[in-house]
Amino acid sequence: MPETRKATFGFTKLIVDDVEKMAAFYHEVYGLNALQRVQARIGDEPISEIIMGPGDRMSTESLVMLKYLNRPTPPRGELILGFITADLAALVRRVQGAGGKVLQQPHDVPEHGVRVAFVTDPEGHLAEVVQMLGQSA
Repeated sequence: MPETRKATFGFTKLIVDDVEKMAAFYHEVYGLNALQRVQARIGDEPISEIIMGPGDRMSTESLVMLKYLNRPTPPRGELILGFITADLAALVRRVQGAGGKVLQQPHDVPEHGVRVAFVTDPEGHLAEVVQMLGQSA
């Protein structure tokens, strides 16, 4: 008997130093829009966050910039974001133009049917950016 799904993946929260700067970067590079700003608490800890998404409402493509207000940001490397694009070269240029870095230049991985690069945002969070082979801008 097939197992019933218990939950749906909803969003990712990226812990950052500067929510405004990172929201501007992810808007400029990936086209995510700031949907809502939140001042709240997780347990006893105050937080500030910006909920971002590709349209005008939260979705499974939402990425939240979160800052714990009373503790340091954890070391980078806690996750690798993944983005798919129709124009990898243009995306890599936007990353560099917005203050990010290219860790691995775009290269083909034919056995997986993709062209891939690894980039970081200005705070050093890693993203794997992919274009499907055969898909041109």
